[in-house]
Amino acid sequence: MGLRVGFNALHLVPGETGGSEIYARRLLPTLLEANPELEPVLFVGREGASAFREEAWTGQVEIVHLPVDSRSRIRRVAAEQTLLPVAVRRARVELLHNLFTTAPALPGVAQVTTIYDVIYKRFPDTHAGLLVRGMEVLVPLAAKRSRRLLTLSEAAKGDIVRFLGVPADRVDVTYLGPGLREDIPPLPERELRERLGLGNSPIVLTVSAKRPHKNLERLFEAFARLEATEPPVLVVPGYETPFTAELRRYAASLDPDRIRFTGWVDDATLEGLYRVAVCLVFPSLAEGFGLPVLEAMRRGVPVTCSNTTSLPEVAGDAALYFEPSNIASIAAAIAKLLEDGQLRERLSAAGVQQARKFSWESTAEATRQTYARALRRRGAWANSSADP
Repeated sequence: MGLRVGFNALHLVPGETGGSEIYARRLLPTLLEANPELEPVLFVGREGASAFREEAWTGQVEIVHLPVDSRSRIRRVAAEQTLLPVAVRRARVELLHNLFTTAPALPGVAQVTTIYDVIYKRFPDTHAGLLVRGMEVLVPLAAKRSRRLLTLSEAAKGDIVRFLGVPADRVDVTYLGPGLREDIPPLPERELRERLGLGNSPIVLTVSAKRPHKNLERLFEAFARLEATEPPVLVVPGYETPFTAELRRYAASLDPDRIRFTGWVDDATLEGLYRVAVCLVFPSLAEGFGLPVLEAMRRGVPVTCSNTTSLPEVAGDAALYFEPSNIASIAAAIAKLLEDGQLRERLSAAGVQQARKFSWESTAEATRQTYARALRRRGAWANSSADP
């Protein structure tokens, strides 16, 4: 017997919602492929409707377009609490999966919610003031109103249990698979360097949102301290945030020639950056998962990253770790990778092996088990290791 599941993607704005967009776009087709009896209904706002209709797999999905501007946090939250429950009842779904951390208070059906992290509890300044206040209300509400919660690492689970007061046995960890599709052709190196004005310098890559907990200020200062025979360029791709302008000014005050912001780049350009980078540096103070680390390891790019929260879970023994609050520690780790070819080779090989532990098939299976637990469903949805 099939299961009619609704997926709440009202918060999706293509190119502007980071890892949560990757999660939605990669989980859903894998889940559908592995569970053909699933009857999916996708609830989206104005921006998400056009984005998902471009995906080949959405031919299997009933798409319900709600008249909401998803770029407006206030409007999408209001729609989630008012329009979505009505749409859910009309669509006759049995379970609602909220893909973007928040959830309706009165959904009318059983629901599970993916909470990526509660970094706003650790670092309230990582979002603008109104958004933090909203999350202080909406995220605990989602936790309370959901039968089960999904999150991306044991570290994130620990924070959810600690900060939201959720029993640990109601939270399931579902690690992620790769973000970029394997079939994306990289932008050729020569064209990449010309387009981004990178010259012939070695490239150090950091793929990070421009938010305080990503710790880019310390990275910039550490990078400015580097002394190398062949000076590298630090490339900083990613969408704009309210913090970008200040970060650009700070980077320019330290080293205007060697710290390069690219803005948002398409998948081919990002793939090309991973392919030509000497290493990836990821200095985040806190992460729910850390997709750029997995992306780099999958391609054999040596990784140096923070020794905090989820990152050791993702990188294992395949990264050179540093203390993210210590600028000297960050600088020393980058310098060591640039100078030590044997270390780069070892981390490259170890990273490829480590990355093989993560797949969207595993994520989808763990998600299926969460659905079975939430519904205490017998039959196909209670097989494997799902709870009875």
